[in-house]
This record gives sequence, C-alpha cells and structure tokens, in this order.
Amino acid sequence: MPYWKALVWFLTITSVFMSASYTMLVPFLPMYLIDELGVAQSDVNIWSGLIFSISFLISAIMAPIWGALSDKKSHKAMAVRAAVCLAISYIWGGFVQTPWELFAMRSFQGFSAGLWPACLAIMTSTAPREKMGWCLGLMQGGSTAGGVFGPMIGGILAEFFGMRASFYFAGAALGMIALGLIFFIKGEEQKKIAKSADKKKSGGSLKLLKVPVIQRMLFAAGVVQLAVMLVQPVLPLYIAELQGSMDNIVMVSGIVFSVVGISGIFAAPMWGRLGTNIGYRWTLYVALLGGGLFGVIQAIPAAITPFVIWRFVGGIFMAGIFPAINSLLAENTLPNERGRVYGLSYAAQQVGSVAGPIAGGLMATYWNNSLVVMAHGFVMILLVVMLYLKRPKNQDPGSGEQINSEASEPAENPPAPKQN
Repeated sequence: MPYWKALVWFLTITSVFMSASYTMLVPFLPMYLIDELGVAQSDVNIWSGLIFSISFLISAIMAPIWGALSDKKSHKAMAVRAAVCLAISYIWGGFVQTPWELFAMRSFQGFSAGLWPACLAIMTSTAPREKMGWCLGLMQGGSTAGGVFGPMIGGILAEFFGMRASFYFAGAALGMIALGLIFFIKGEEQKKIAKSADKKKSGGSLKLLKVPVIQRMLFAAGVVQLAVMLVQPVLPLYIAELQGSMDNIVMVSGIVFSVVGISGIFAAPMWGRLGTNIGYRWTLYVALLGGGLFGVIQAIPAAITPFVIWRFVGGIFMAGIFPAINSLLAENTLPNERGRVYGLSYAAQQVGSVAGPIAGGLMATYWNNSLVVMAHGFVMILLVVMLYLKRPKNQDPGSGEQINSEASEPAENPPAPKQN
C-alpha cells in the first residue's frame, strides 16, 4: 500500500479519536460543575459559557502561531506537541476540584490548539493532487463520526464509571494519538517541504491574508461555523416545541443533534471525489446551497419527524463544505505554507464558534425559535451568493488547474500561487 494511502487511513482514525475526545464531555459539563465542583445551580449557565468559550477564544489566537511554527519547524512535531498537551489537559480536567481550576484547564486546552490543522497540513503535503479531495473528505468523515459518537461515549462513561472517567479516557485517547504520530509519520515528508521552502520562501501569514481566494475561504469557514453554532442555544427548546412536551428532551435532542453527523459520515468522502471531478469551488457552491436550502426547509414543518428527516438530508450537503474549503486552501498555497493557512482557517472557525451561540441567543430573545433555525440556512445561502459573485472571472473556477502546479510536490521550481 502506498504511504499516502496508509497515512490517510491513520489520520482518519486519528480524527475519530480526536473529535470524540473533544465532544465526549459535552453531555454532562453542567452536571460536572454542580455535582463535582460545587457550583450553585443558579450560576451553572454562566460557568458553562465561560468554560466553553475560553478554549475557543485562546485557540483562535494560538492556532495561526502554531501553524507558522509548524511550517518553519515540522508539521509532525507540531501535531505531536498538540496531542501531548491535549492529553495532559484532559487528565488535568479529571483532577480539578474547583470551577476556576476547570477554567484554567480549558485555557490550557485552547493554548494547546493545533492538532487538526497540523494533520491537514501533513495530509495535503503528502497526498497526490488528484486524490487530495478524497483524502480530506475521508478525514472530515472521521472527524464527523467522532463528533457523533463522542457525546454518546462520554455519557456512557459518566453513567457507569463517573464523570471524571470521561476526562481520563479522553486523555488516554490523545496519548495514543501522540504515540501513533511519533511512530507512523515519516520525517522525510518535512524534508521535502523544507526543500521546497528553500526554493520558494513564504511571506508568512500576513502575505497569505492578502491572497483573495484565501480571504474568501477563511471568511467562508468562519461564517459556516457561525451558522452551525447559531442554532445551538435554541435547538433543545425548539425540539420541545415540535414534540409538544419536555419528555425525554435530553435523549431526543441528542438524536436530533446526531443525525447531521450520521449523514455526514457517509457523504464526506463522496464530496471529496466530486471535488476532484468537477472542481472544489463548484463543489463548495453546491454544498453550501444545499445546506442552506435544507436549513431553511427544516424550519417549516411543525412536527418532529419531518424536521429530523430534513436535518438528515441537510447533513449530506453540510459534509461537503469543509473538505472543499480545505482543498481550495491547499491548492492555493505552497507546501511550506499549509500549517499557516490551516491555522488561520481553524482560528476563523473558532471565532464562528464563539459568535454563533451569542448571535443565536440574541436572535431568540426577539424572534421565535423557528426563525432562528431558519436563519441558519439563510446565512449559508447569502454566503454562497457572495462567493459566487466574488468568484474569479479569468480562470477555470474551482479546478485549480491553473494555480496548482505547486501542489504536485515533484515540481522543481513550484510557482507562487496566483491571486485569483
């Protein structure tokens, strides 16, 4: 088996463990604060918001910094650093005794950010150009699968072994990822990147931010994440409205949250292949438009069953968005710039993760919940219209044919990416 093919399967499994570790604490964090850390029930929402958001805020600042170091030093070393630090943070979370200690742990977790961008940089610097979409789609499917099963695993562990056990399990999973990265990733790939860097120096993150296509993709990544998180504050209450009661609301909400991820597990690799065939830019347009339309449609039914069905269909389209964005970012950067650009993309998503729930909560104050759910779809429709109107006029849209001779590694003098 070629190394790149073994690598994509290894990084996909890594993505599953990584995403599951991130999300397995979600179901019980408020109860952890109340039962284990002594927070009053009247204060738990404030503490939950602070503890969740601090990690996003710090990682938004640190991700581009770690990405730049990844390009300068080693993608592999940066991935190992992130995995080890995250493992330490989760184990620390199992020992905390006060909410301030948990806040400090989540701050350190945000400081440790960079595992997913480093994995993307490793993959895009190794995969053949014609297989890049499939590789990134497979990794995205793994990440989605972890996000689906993580809360379920966390809930089961908390039920049978106590809530602290979930932290220890997550720490062990990240420790296994670190060992796998140390022994599986070849150092030779970074030498190729360094050789490329000697021939074509990168201008750093500020230079990348001046490239129009990168500006658009970073903006798209942040807006999509904002749209996804927009419905988080209102979804449980909206589900209760649709079913007409609060009965089993935790279980039902978990199922409804999961359906988008379940459809995405199977759809993400197919979107990667589609991007290779028709171009990643057009694939992004189709995925955004479909996700937006079904985001609006899901808010129309007044019953829970059709709502879940339309969310499942919308999840098929949502699965194509980030593989297309990541592929376009790879096609418009040199190999020695991938860490920077994925760090910037991760930072943009973290900003969306913070802004989305805040915007959703404010909208719910003045609108009804169904309009907030519908707004999730309208945001993505507006985004795809903007991207289409701002598309390049003078080259094959989305194929990368004319901008990506640098993405095929053997080129002796890879040209700088054109500003499209």
